[in-house]
Amino acid sequence: MGSVRPAPWRRAAVVAALMLAAFTFNTTENLPVGLLSLMADDLRVSLTAVGALVTGYGLAVAVASLPLAHISRSVPRRYLMTGLLAVLAVASWISALAAVSYGLLLAARVATALAQALFWAVMGPVAVGLFPPERRGRIIGLLSVGGSLATVAGVPAGTWLGGHSGWRTPFAVLGALAVVSLVAVAVLLPTSRPQEGHAAYGAAPDRRRFVVVLATTALSVTGAFTGFTYVVAFLDEVSGFGRDAVSAVLMAFGAAGLAGVTVAGPLLDRFPRATLTVPVVGQAVALVGLYAAGSSQVATVVLLMLLGASVAPAFMATQSQVLRVAPGRTETALAANSAAFNVGVAAGALLGGVLLPLTGTRGTFLGGGVLTAVALVVLSRPDTVVARETVDGPEPGVR
Repeated sequence: MGSVRPAPWRRAAVVAALMLAAFTFNTTENLPVGLLSLMADDLRVSLTAVGALVTGYGLAVAVASLPLAHISRSVPRRYLMTGLLAVLAVASWISALAAVSYGLLLAARVATALAQALFWAVMGPVAVGLFPPERRGRIIGLLSVGGSLATVAGVPAGTWLGGHSGWRTPFAVLGALAVVSLVAVAVLLPTSRPQEGHAAYGAAPDRRRFVVVLATTALSVTGAFTGFTYVVAFLDEVSGFGRDAVSAVLMAFGAAGLAGVTVAGPLLDRFPRATLTVPVVGQAVALVGLYAAGSSQVATVVLLMLLGASVAPAFMATQSQVLRVAPGRTETALAANSAAFNVGVAAGALLGGVLLPLTGTRGTFLGGGVLTAVALVVLSRPDTVVARETVDGPEPGVR
């Protein structure tokens, strides 16, 4: 961000605004899950059609992340982030209109998904560029806390608010939160060229390691969602939880995820390999454990919390590693990792759907555990000596 960094309070305020934006984007993405029946009844469409608002959102992020990151690579980040948050605000308020149709709502969701695709690619370099290079991991950890809060607090709160005041109200509130982030970013984020500063390029470019991290993201996320997509059915059919208890168990899962990123974030800079390897191991143990011991309610809660405490920190750690080993511009590399994540979500849901009639809900967790073990094998391959190189820019410090 130039040779002179902003004052500490200003940097902290920008990070807080980006955390709020991450919370708002993630809540917006998943909110229809909690409002499924309300939205379907009011819009007079099927539950599947409302579900497509979530599925299509993720697919749009997966497809658009890389192209949008490439197209926007020369746009000053303050202007770009302000524009993306404006899209989030406007699209949220369109979704809250009393006369909104399913088609208009779908269009607003697609616009928000495209904005989120680029936001996740740019947010990391923007935030870490405000601080010394040795604090990259801690800043990524803070941003991940903002995103994780959406699962623990955002979606449950939005579901409660929608149930008491109509499903449109939570979208209106999310639009207001987006404006708060927009104003803070527009006023406090310095204007600079995107290629300026240490965060524009990987600290230790390594093409092979970058590919390993992408493969780990895709395989581990596919493994997680092969089982977790059908977790409600699992809790009912295998563990015997009642409907009221299911919500509490899922809250425990989300809280464990938040705790995981909070604990692991400060360790990313000191232990970059361990903070990725340990969560992937934890995920494999949790998924296989749920297959083996899912009939025990106590074991199920413990293992689901282990799964939550593993999945969120694993993705956070891949983001941190991508910032380190990106072979070119970091926003392009982060866009590729975000695309790998969303492809994993879709592929996991698809694979789980294939396994479900063959193995039952229990078998989907075993399949997910096997895929996660494959991710661990890929991640554990010994490094080879490679020359540092960049794809579309010079080494850090070379201008």
